Amino acid sequence: AYAKAAASALVAHSELDAEAIVREAMRIAANICVYTNDQLTVETINRES
Repeated sequence: AYAKAAASALVAHSELDAEAIVREAMRIAANICVYTNDQLTVETINRES
């Protein structure tokens, strides 16, 4: 819930791309929640135009 709330705020109030939003939201969540850590792997999918 913390990461989702942080990501929602970042989407609405920043110019960050999707990967940066995920990383920052998880960093924020890790600082709030003792069950969330800051060691993560982000997998991206390249979309064809």
